[in-house]
Amino acid sequence: MRLPSGDSLLVQIMDTAFAQAAKSAGKLLVCKPGCSQCCHGAFVLSPLDTLRVRAGMDTVRATEPALAAKIEGRAKAWIAEHGAKFPGDIQTGVLGDSKVDEERFEDFDNEAACPALDPDTGKCDIYAWRPMTCRVFGPPVRMGEGEELGHCELCFVGASKEKVAACEMTIPSDLEAELLDEIPSKEKTVVAFALLE
Repeated sequence: MRLPSGDSLLVQIMDTAFAQAAKSAGKLLVCKPGCSQCCHGAFVLSPLDTLRVRAGMDTVRATEPALAAKIEGRAKAWIAEHGAKFPGDIQTGVLGDSKVDEERFEDFDNEAACPALDPDTGKCDIYAWRPMTCRVFGPPVRMGEGEELGHCELCFVGASKEKVAACEMTIPSDLEAELLDEIPSKEKTVVAFALLE
């Protein structure tokens, strides 16, 4: 499967939205290279995120094979350590979609570092191809209709609700949904497995 061509537009929109939110927030948004608190704990990758991560790894394998080997080594070590409790198929990396699997995922690997994270620099080795969850972390975002704004706990310390609201990052959910519709597979996974395919 190939990454939909519209993904580059989605990434551009997301990066622009983040930059605007960061400009509005000023010093209240403390996210910077090397700050990696948000790079711990597993989260669900959509099929679109999975294809983007895999496209990134293909590029890294072609241009920086030694770096690719390090990333893959961390991904294999992550699976070896956490695979026994993985709420899905350990052979394919596909997350289970039953109620029980979803409940198990809530408590799954909440502290371990993402295998894409370079432990020496605190930076993401696939930053240009990172998932949407990573692209929206930090600024205030509203993930559902009418939900409260959520943001990184390190950011907006002491800010009023009005200031937080003024820095809201808008998510282009419709475009992302359209791109997901273009992908035949609806299977979800986590970063470690996406890095290895």
